[in-house]
Amino acid sequence: MTEDALRARIEALYQRDGPVVRAALIRLLGDFDLAEEALHDAFAAALQTWPAAGIPERPRAWLVSAGRFQAVETLRRRARFDAALAELAERIAADARPEDPDEDAIEDDRLRLIFTCCHPLLPPEASMALTLREVCGLTTEAIARAFLATAPTIAQRIVRAKAKLKEARVPFEVPGRSEMAARLDAVLRVVYLLFNEGYAAASGTHLTRADLCREAIRLGRLLVELLDEPEAQGLLGLMLLHDARRAARVAADGRPVLLADQDRSLWNRTQIEEGAAWTERALRSRRFGPYTLQAAIAAVHAEAEAAAATDWAQIVGLYDVLLRVEPSPVVELNRAVAVGMRDGPAAGLALVEAILATGRLADYVPAHAARADLCERAGRLEEARAAFAQALRLAKSEPERRFFAERLARLGPG
Repeated sequence: MTEDALRARIEALYQRDGPVVRAALIRLLGDFDLAEEALHDAFAAALQTWPAAGIPERPRAWLVSAGRFQAVETLRRRARFDAALAELAERIAADARPEDPDEDAIEDDRLRLIFTCCHPLLPPEASMALTLREVCGLTTEAIARAFLATAPTIAQRIVRAKAKLKEARVPFEVPGRSEMAARLDAVLRVVYLLFNEGYAAASGTHLTRADLCREAIRLGRLLVELLDEPEAQGLLGLMLLHDARRAARVAADGRPVLLADQDRSLWNRTQIEEGAAWTERALRSRRFGPYTLQAAIAAVHAEAEAAAATDWAQIVGLYDVLLRVEPSPVVELNRAVAVGMRDGPAAGLALVEAILATGRLADYVPAHAARADLCERAGRLEEARAAFAQALRLAKSEPERRFFAERLARLGPG
C-alpha cells in the first residue's frame, strides 16, 4: 500500500471510527478534553507507526490502547506542575491490561456515554448538544442546525456541560433501570438527531451519511433490547422506515430525489417490514409518543405502491395528532405540505406562508423549499423563483445547492 493510500485509509478510519474511539477513551480516562487530545495523539501515532508495521488486525482497539498510553505520558509530563496529575496517570496506567481492549466493550461505550451525557444534572438542551458533539462526532454547526440555534450558543452549552459533569464526578456508565427513565427522553432525542444528520447532512459534498444512519439504528436496537419502551420501539421503526429509502433518495450525480420521484423498487422491503412491525408494536401499547407517530406517517408512505396512491388524508390526520403531542414549527410545516397534497397547493401555501410570517423558520431551508414548490404548483412562478433563490442562499450542502439551482434554471428567467 502506498503512503498516500495509507493516509487515505487512516483518514477514512478517523471519520468512521473516531467517535467510537473517543467514547472508549472518555470512559477510560474520565475526562472529555484529555480524551479528545488522546484521540488525536493516537491517530498521529498511527501515521508514524503503520507505514512500517502495517495496519493492525484490530485498528480500533490499537487506537484505544495508543490513546490511553499517550494520555498517561501527557499526564506524567504535566505532573511537574500538578502533583495530582501524577496520581491520575499512575491510576490509568495501572488499570490498563496487557491485551487489547475488548471490541464489544468499545462498541457499547457510545451507549454508556450517551446515558452519561444525558444525566439529569444537565439541562436537556445541554446534554443533547454535548452528546452529539463528543460521542457522535457531529460538528457544532450541524448541531446548531438541528436545534435551530447559533453555533456559538451550542459551543457555550457544550463547554458548560462538560465542566458540570467533571465537577460532579459523574461516572461513565449505563445507569440502573431505576435511573434510566429520567434520561430516556434525552437519549432518544440524541439518537433521533444523530440519524437525522445521517439522513440529510447539514453540510458537505454528500446528501447522506450512511455511517451515521447505521450507528443510530445500532443504538436504537440496543435501546429496545435494554428497555421495554414503546417510544424506543417507535424510534427504531421510524429510522428503519426512512433508511429503507436511502438508495432511491440520491441521483447518480449526488442530487436529492424527491419522494414523489423516487424509484420505489429500490426501497429496502426487508427494512420496511421490520420498521412497520416495530411501529405496530409501539402503537398497540397505547403509550406511544412523537417518534411512533412519525413512524406511522413514514409507514403510510411506505405502503403506497406509487406516489399518487399515498393516503394524504391519513397523513394529515397523523400530523394533527403529532401537533397536539409535540407542537413545533417544523411539524406545522410538514403538516402544511401534507395539506397541500391533500387539498391543493393554495391550501398548503397559505399555511406555509403563515408559518414563515412568524419568523420562526426564517433560516430553515426546507421551509423555503416547500414554499417554492407550492408556489410553482400554484402557478405563482415569480414567487417560486424567489423562494428557490432563498433556499439556495441558505443551503449548506453541495447536493442541495445543485438541486435548487436546477429548479431555478427550470423555471427560467423572471
